[in-house]
Amino acid sequence: MESVHTEPPSGLVYRLLGHIERVGNKLPDPAMLFLFSLFVVWVLSALLAGVEFADIDPRSGEPIRVVNLLTGPALASFLSNMVTIFTSFAPLGVVLVAMLGVGVADEAGYFNTSIKLLLGTTSTALLTPVVVFVGLISHSAVDAGYVLVIPLGGIIFYAAGRHPLAGIAAAFAGVSGGFSANPVPSALDPLLQGFTQPAAQLVAPEMLVNPLNNYFFTAASSVLIIALGWFITDRVIEPRLNAETPVDGDAEEAPDMGTLEPRERRAFWWASAVLVLGLVILTLTLIPEDSAFRDPATGSLNSFSAPIMQSIVPLIFLLFLIPGVVYGYVSGVFKSSKDMVAAMTRAMEGMAYYIVMAFFCALFVHAFGASNIGALLAVKGAAGLQALALPGGVTIVGIIFLTAFVNLFVGSASAKWALLAPIFVPVLMQVGISPDLTQAAYRVGDSSSNIITPLMPYFPLVVVYCQRYVKSTGIGTLTSMMLPYSVTFLVVWSGFLLLYWALGIPLGLQASYGYPV
Repeated sequence: MESVHTEPPSGLVYRLLGHIERVGNKLPDPAMLFLFSLFVVWVLSALLAGVEFADIDPRSGEPIRVVNLLTGPALASFLSNMVTIFTSFAPLGVVLVAMLGVGVADEAGYFNTSIKLLLGTTSTALLTPVVVFVGLISHSAVDAGYVLVIPLGGIIFYAAGRHPLAGIAAAFAGVSGGFSANPVPSALDPLLQGFTQPAAQLVAPEMLVNPLNNYFFTAASSVLIIALGWFITDRVIEPRLNAETPVDGDAEEAPDMGTLEPRERRAFWWASAVLVLGLVILTLTLIPEDSAFRDPATGSLNSFSAPIMQSIVPLIFLLFLIPGVVYGYVSGVFKSSKDMVAAMTRAMEGMAYYIVMAFFCALFVHAFGASNIGALLAVKGAAGLQALALPGGVTIVGIIFLTAFVNLFVGSASAKWALLAPIFVPVLMQVGISPDLTQAAYRVGDSSSNIITPLMPYFPLVVVYCQRYVKSTGIGTLTSMMLPYSVTFLVVWSGFLLLYWALGIPLGLQASYGYPV
């Protein structure tokens, strides 16, 4: 296979993308970015501690006072509590617990078999929407979509007599462009919530945010992304590819779809049956008025104090763990409990970088809140927005487009939201916009520009997938192919959020559009 061609075509768009790539590459690693931000917060806290502000802290009703974090007692307290700050960092445990279950299902092969069965039994007429749909649900397996769904998209399009790059584009649009559009809850939901809640508590310490606060919106968005991906692939991308980009790769070098062994099929149906049975049992336990999962005080299932609402992450863990274990043993992948534990271990190995980043992020978030700089920015920012007197819809669209721009430079969704949430969430709360709506706006902007930035870790890999069929494929080729998806998703998805808001359709569980509720 030829190496990735890195010289993009000429033109304003590609010069701009090349500039973005160079600037983005010069940015420090996200972990170091958080460490640098921590030092900035410390210095600012010392400089602003003696300044008197007339702005009122909404939490206390008193004028805001910035706390100096560079005093001896403050630094001693920081050092003595460093471990506790890290271990109590909400997103850390949430993500790791969810990934333990996902890892078992992934390592056992349950996801691979599910995707192959779905794609292998799809008619040619529905090939595009099914590929996009599979890309969307592959988020539940974290990065499985990039390494499995995208190359399979090219393979099945090629087998169906269609342009293979169109299949890769459709899969890439689903996996990465529709990153926050998923009809199935995933580890991304509690991960983002873990940053949104502390940010909201800068203004309202008692505020709680449900991990599935955007679930209804993301599920509805999946229908939109499938429809847009279907239209763009069949009406825009594939006709252009057929006219301008002939297939010249060696078909023999393209990976084979592979045939599923009878035991793999049997394992899949057993695992799926156990999954459905588990969901039925859970539903039946929720129905009785005296269910242990209901709020003891009100009998409600959707209050924050209801055990079911506090069990969402463990349920995601079990949702993937149980069918993964069943599939593993029936298929023969798991011979003993050691194999299951090894699968969990490999899943945690893949989270090593996240754990490192979370350490520095936890320290930054703690310092940002303890200094009161977050509250000061929120109040000052809110005053600026109020002075502009912009409609709420304009503000939300501004957040979406700003996030999409930042995404061109910082690839990690968790790293971006960890940086932006302490600013966006409190500021918008001050102008009457809820954390739930702010998070939804972030998800739209973050997803839409994933597929056009070479800084996205899997972007070069997708180029390699394309080179199996068109040897001259380069970064510019892929970017030009994905640009119609990105622009369309950004514009239409933003309009969809505004329409969703105008109709008053719930964003998710215990979610609201305005603040205070």
